[in-house]
Amino acid sequence: MEKTGQKPRILLVEDESGIADTLQYVLATDGFLPVWCSTAEDALRQFAAEPPALVVLDVGLPDMNGFELFKRLQALPGGAQVPMLFLTARSDEIDRVVGLELGADDYIAKPFSPRELVARVRGILRRSVRPAPSMVSPAPAAPPTPPAALLPPPFALDEERHQIRFYGRLLDLSRYEYGVLRLLVQRPGRVFTRDELLAKVWDDHSDSFDRTVDAHIKTLRAKLKAAVPASAPDIEPIRTLRGTGYALSEDLPETLA
Repeated sequence: MEKTGQKPRILLVEDESGIADTLQYVLATDGFLPVWCSTAEDALRQFAAEPPALVVLDVGLPDMNGFELFKRLQALPGGAQVPMLFLTARSDEIDRVVGLELGADDYIAKPFSPRELVARVRGILRRSVRPAPSMVSPAPAAPPTPPAALLPPPFALDEERHQIRFYGRLLDLSRYEYGVLRLLVQRPGRVFTRDELLAKVWDDHSDSFDRTVDAHIKTLRAKLKAAVPASAPDIEPIRTLRGTGYALSEDLPETLA
């Protein structure tokens, strides 16, 4: 990852040299250190050598599908912690949905404003930054309240680590999945509309759409289902209220055999 005092290193994976040149210029002008890769092979090599602060990843690459490269990058050491932004063709809405379902942090459609992309990059990095540990030993603090005490079982929320457990199992969540589920579990039964979820979880939600929320709910349901024993296949933690939004079920059993 990036060292303190260094410019944030942005891995730019784009096979069109004209777009890459423009993005390198605006990223460098805004204080970033862009590293351009025109192929997936080069991107994997650069990432493995030094994980960047963020990846800007084109879906259409000459040697590998961008979605497959996304999964390969995430599987590398440190890859799951690196935020990634997809570049997609404006007409291919399915690309955006697939990217979000995979766990991408954002997408931007071609053609796009280079300044808008830089703004998206800055927004993602603001959300992903964690405070650096102090060099001075802190004064002893009062023991924190156990996260599980904040919520009724079967959920346990650890806000400091941005983690949620379901029936004792740690869920592997993207940033947006964590944000959505955090809202739901804090208010069981409370119905959140899609607009509310977009406004509360996505910093820049003006260019997002209802399908964005639906895609993340779909992946959340799959991960929650995978966390319960096979003996309880009918548990549905997230309820859909058609035409309204989503809510967390209030009648989930506290424990499972």
